[in-house]
Amino acid sequence: MNPNLSYAEWMASLSGQLTSYSKEEAENLVFWLFETHLGLKRADLQQAIPPEVDPERLHVDFQRLLTGEPIQYILGQAPFYGRSFAVSRDTLIPRNETEELVHLIIKENSVSGLRILDLGTGTGCIPISLALELISPDVYALDVSSAALEVARQNAAQLGATIHFMEGSLLGEPIVLPLVDLIVSNPPYVPLRDRAEMHINVLNFEPHLALFVPDEDPLIFYRAIGIWGQQLLKSGGKLYLEIYENLADELVQLLLSQGYGQLRVEQDLNGKNRMLSAVWP
Repeated sequence: MNPNLSYAEWMASLSGQLTSYSKEEAENLVFWLFETHLGLKRADLQQAIPPEVDPERLHVDFQRLLTGEPIQYILGQAPFYGRSFAVSRDTLIPRNETEELVHLIIKENSVSGLRILDLGTGTGCIPISLALELISPDVYALDVSSAALEVARQNAAQLGATIHFMEGSLLGEPIVLPLVDLIVSNPPYVPLRDRAEMHINVLNFEPHLALFVPDEDPLIFYRAIGIWGQQLLKSGGKLYLEIYENLADELVQLLLSQGYGQLRVEQDLNGKNRMLSAVWP
């Protein structure tokens, strides 16, 4: 390590090699490694690198970054709604759009003691955030992947949330539960034909089981969620979904045909149709 090199110069050297990202994205990724491995703050970047700094572990992780592997998988954690969640290759990486869905639910449901069901829980970021942000809710979460459920249980234990986790398929018969006030889901929703539009680090590393749906039936999981809601929602219970922006109109028509009312499509911060809420009459 050159003793005259500053952290800022080192960051510029490393981020310049991450050519599949924008300059700002690349610098943020490298700084994340600096923060994790060296305990650095932004204010430290102009300092010269002291001779005792050992970059070996950082360089190992940087080589993984060069392959396109998401930094959240490299470090085994991802931020979500002000907390850090463990992630693995068996779970999707929590995203900003899903934070917006959680925020919408919190904003619209301030009463205590709600019974909530999350379908397709992954890391557990949705039910855990709701359990910790709402007033004394009773929260259930389902996933088809036992490996994903293990990550979700780890997150719940680490963050101090009480969640009733269940293994099962959305496409199977709804599990027998007490009637719930809210059902929330961020199911697989990207048609296979749209794979080419996705970033290579998503395609190569995130679980396709949690991403893609068949071109001939892209609403397959939403149709199933609608059936779960018909059987498990209380009268006046609410359904909250993260949705694929290109299928919003079709999804509205599907839910109307299943008997739901008060349908509302909300845009995310990028102006895309991303959230849908409905009420079971």
